[in-house]
Amino acid sequence: MKARVKWVEERTFVGESASGHKLVLGTAFGPEGKTPGPSPMELVLIGTGGCSAYDVVHILEKGREAVDDCVVELDAARAEADPKVFTRIHMHFVVKGRALSHDKVKRAIGLSIEKYCSASAMMAKTAEITHDFEVIETTAK
Repeated sequence: MKARVKWVEERTFVGESASGHKLVLGTAFGPEGKTPGPSPMELVLIGTGGCSAYDVVHILEKGREAVDDCVVELDAARAEADPKVFTRIHMHFVVKGRALSHDKVKRAIGLSIEKYCSASAMMAKTAEITHDFEVIETTAK
C-alpha cells in the first residue's frame, strides 16, 4: 500500500491514496483557529470506525441479513503527553435493517473488532477498545 502527503501551506496538507483519492487535512492555525480539514489523528479514528463498519456490513450481508444502514459513533481519549496516542476508544454501532438478528449483529461486531479489523488491532496496542450496539428495525423496501 502506498500513499502521498504534500504540504500546501501553514498547517494544511493534501493526502493522496494510491487509488487516486485526495483529501485535505490539517490542524488549527491562524487567529480564528480554522482547520482546513480533519486532523491526522481524526483520520486515524475515522479510519478505525470505517474499517469496522465495513466488516460488520460485509459479515451481515454474507449471512443474508437485510442490512439497510450501519453507523459507528466513536468517542475516544488521547494521552496527555507526547506521543498523544489513543488510550480509550468506544464504538457505538447503530445497525438498521429488516428482521435483523440481534445475535448476528453482536457476532459481526465482535468478529470485526477482535479478528478482522486491522485498524482496531493496531489501536488496541495503546487503547482500551469498548463497544456496544443497537439494532433498529426498518420497514420492508
